[in-house]
Amino acid sequence: MSTHTEPGFLRPEAARMNLPGIRRISSSQPLRWLQAGFQDLLKAWPLSLTYGVVFALLGYGLVHGAWTRPHLAMALTSGFLFVAPVLATVFYCVSHRLEHHHKLPSLFVPLLSWRANPASLGLFALMLVFVLSVWERISAILVGLFLNGSGIGSVSDLLDLSVIGQHVDFVLAYLAFGGVLAVIMFSLSVVSLPMLLHRKVDFATALVTSFIATRRNLVPLAIWATIIAAFIVLGIATDFIAMAVIFPLLGHASWHAYRELIDRG
Repeated sequence: MSTHTEPGFLRPEAARMNLPGIRRISSSQPLRWLQAGFQDLLKAWPLSLTYGVVFALLGYGLVHGAWTRPHLAMALTSGFLFVAPVLATVFYCVSHRLEHHHKLPSLFVPLLSWRANPASLGLFALMLVFVLSVWERISAILVGLFLNGSGIGSVSDLLDLSVIGQHVDFVLAYLAFGGVLAVIMFSLSVVSLPMLLHRKVDFATALVTSFIATRRNLVPLAIWATIIAAFIVLGIATDFIAMAVIFPLLGHASWHAYRELIDRG
């Protein structure tokens, strides 16, 4: 059930939940979020790029550590989309400070931003760990069903276009399962994590708010999801080198997405 307070503004109601107002946005907003995120990146570039490099190295290490186990490497690579919101909390913290013209924090302060709402943020992190575990099992099942006995022994084999052409059924199945899971996780996380950092709300309230915001702004947020996916594919395609800049850019931009989607009251 929901009530409207003014054109383009929705204040939803749910049982025992005090949900914030949700704005309806235009399809051009995602580009403005990127612009705002870039401005934050320029203002805080030493701190933001430091974290960007650390996270890029983390992604590189995880994927290449599992390079000879295709299902695990693929699960970790695609699963990067699922866990990225938790890593991006450091950039939400920095953007929040910039928004209020506060002094930039020292290097380790953003890592402690979870203390603003530890129980709910902990539950969110556990949810992502569970989802990533499920995705790893789904990936293993798909590899077993479609590639068993194919002679593929590493991710390099899967990147060969001739191999891809021989296993179109696997590619389609992998994209279908991964796409459904990615859409679900995006709708539940697009504003929930910055909301948990910014407001003293519970885990369920944040998830419901994020889902309603996505449903109310399907086209703009579909554009935003496509932009995020394209940037992350670019980052992975450059062997995580570009991710050092892409990750902080998207992290800062995601803060501005939350601020424009959710009532500031």
